[in-house]
Amino acid sequence: MKTFALSPGDPAGSRPDVAGFFDPRTFSIQYVVIDPATKRCAIIDPVLDFDEKAGATATLQADALLEYIEREGLEVELILDTHPHADHFSAARYLHDKTGAPTAIGRPVTKVQALWKEIYNWPDLRDDGSQWDHLFDEGDTFRVGELEARVMHSPGHTPASISYVIGDAAFVHDTLFQPDFGTARADFPGGCAHQLWHSIQAILALPDETRVFTGHDYMPGDRAPQWESTVREQRETNKHGLKDSSEAEYVELRQKRDGELPMPKLILHALQVNILGGRLPEPESNGRRYLKIPLEALDGARWE
Repeated sequence: MKTFALSPGDPAGSRPDVAGFFDPRTFSIQYVVIDPATKRCAIIDPVLDFDEKAGATATLQADALLEYIEREGLEVELILDTHPHADHFSAARYLHDKTGAPTAIGRPVTKVQALWKEIYNWPDLRDDGSQWDHLFDEGDTFRVGELEARVMHSPGHTPASISYVIGDAAFVHDTLFQPDFGTARADFPGGCAHQLWHSIQAILALPDETRVFTGHDYMPGDRAPQWESTVREQRETNKHGLKDSSEAEYVELRQKRDGELPMPKLILHALQVNILGGRLPEPESNGRRYLKIPLEALDGARWE
């Protein structure tokens, strides 16, 4: 199974090198986005390994990123989350501690923190986003090396979802998947299919040849993992009819599809870690860490 691919950039232009790392356990793709001219890079949506059956964590995925970064002689400038993930733990804090690079996410993460603060009955949770070093607003700009980058607010999958456009590459995580799989679900707490439609339209308004990098691939038809397409390919061939559907038609399709999907198996585990920027719970008096699983918290969730 292919678990790594490099999409080459242009040292003389505005195309970053994009190294994608596929995690078969969570179907997630982590990215190292590199300015070829300066060898400076950003890490996007890193994964902290978690085995829910053993209650064990590991850093295999994150360490693979660090090994690649060291081997290629790269310097990490930023560690970026697109949103608090529901299907894997974030390794952002671990990588911050290893590299010293600042962490960042969109400012609307505070809305997700407020939602889950209530679900977890967690009165001491700071819901101001202070677990990250920087909170991005819509339209904010930054640089990776000499590459220009900007932030697009992409709500719908979650209220906090953002996309990063770095040079000619858009990192959209759970907003779009590969064209043969479709688009993200919108039935998590705070999700909205109408918002998701408008977020998708904003991505499809980018230049046609913009490279689109997704955050998951579920390999329909048992094909090999894929995570790169273009705006044109998404507009023309996405199976959820993005070229011809109206907003109402898309919302109807999305809501029907979401009603058939079980919740991600790690949603109640992962959110309490990810709304802390990838920090695990503090050890209790016996030295062990504990996750808190609320019962009957996701009304109407479909059983597998």
